[in-house]
Amino acid sequence: MAVSDTSRQSLIPNFIYTSSISPSNYLTSHKSNLTSFPSTSPVTQHDNKFTVQAPSEPLGKIEMYSPRFYAACTVGGILSCGLTHMAVTPLDLVKCNMQIDPVKYKSISSGFGVLLKEQGVRGFFRGWVPTLLGYSAQGACKFGFYEFFKKYYSDIAGPEYAAKYKTLIYLAGSASAEVIADVALCPMEAVKVRVQTQPGFARGLGDGLPKFVRSEGALGLYKGLVPLWGRQIPYTMMKFASFETIVENLYKYAIPTPKNECSKSLQLGVSFAGGYVAGVFCAIVSHPADNLVSFLNNAKGASVGDAVKKLGVWGLFTRGLPLRIVMIGTLTGAQWGIYDAFKVFVGLPTTGGAAPAPVAEVAKA
Repeated sequence: MAVSDTSRQSLIPNFIYTSSISPSNYLTSHKSNLTSFPSTSPVTQHDNKFTVQAPSEPLGKIEMYSPRFYAACTVGGILSCGLTHMAVTPLDLVKCNMQIDPVKYKSISSGFGVLLKEQGVRGFFRGWVPTLLGYSAQGACKFGFYEFFKKYYSDIAGPEYAAKYKTLIYLAGSASAEVIADVALCPMEAVKVRVQTQPGFARGLGDGLPKFVRSEGALGLYKGLVPLWGRQIPYTMMKFASFETIVENLYKYAIPTPKNECSKSLQLGVSFAGGYVAGVFCAIVSHPADNLVSFLNNAKGASVGDAVKKLGVWGLFTRGLPLRIVMIGTLTGAQWGIYDAFKVFVGLPTTGGAAPAPVAEVAKA
């Protein structure tokens, strides 16, 4: 089966959804055309021909890996990250202040008490606008580019190696996406931390952003970019790779019904559960860098060395960690739930699932 130059240039992976494949020439001419990521694409045999069913909505709203697919994933990322981060603004506020001033904010409960006494109920949502805008931009890039890079790297690796080293594909795709996502997030994150940890600095984004730029210049908005990469890239690699692995194993060992026979509500429940467990791992691996980001964005002219000297190595790994585990676990579970709910809404399959059958098994079907 010849593949045209036009189809090779398409964003749609030509080897996922072939209409028919002859068993006699499958291994010789199409072995490299079996992708490792058809979330719900069962391989069936009809009249000695193999057909890979596209995991799309029966009405065919959005074709997998088309431009509309990536656009849908981008919108899903905006909703999942922007809304969830905004919702946990009170927790984030207490966490940032515990990292910056542990003497004043000794614990989670006392931290909420101090904020309530000094700033009132409205103080719990200080910085919600830069949080919403920053993490919406980050979510758009994180999820949209993850889907793109996951396919891109699997195409480069070829089906055999993509299936064998799928975890490395998840890690590389998520890391690549996060590099881009953090460039979008960094300015809003800098303003958010300054507004949340320095009462009186500004009421919010409207007056906080100009004041920040006047104080430290436009490049000052990216002062925390490297520590942000240090926090977010390990976080996102863990978030996506562990989620994909957890979900695959849930369908493989904990749920007796194949994924494509499960109800959408059950699939979304699996997405939330897998996301929550993945979030706990995310919080642990990214917490030292989170402390650095909070310290650098709060202290004008501070360096990484200043942060390590003041917080100490133990403090970098533990200060504010219990609260962040609760926050990130809930946050990540909700993000995957919202993201996959949006994908289902537009007619796409949920993320993750059972591992694809090896090439040899497909040939024997």
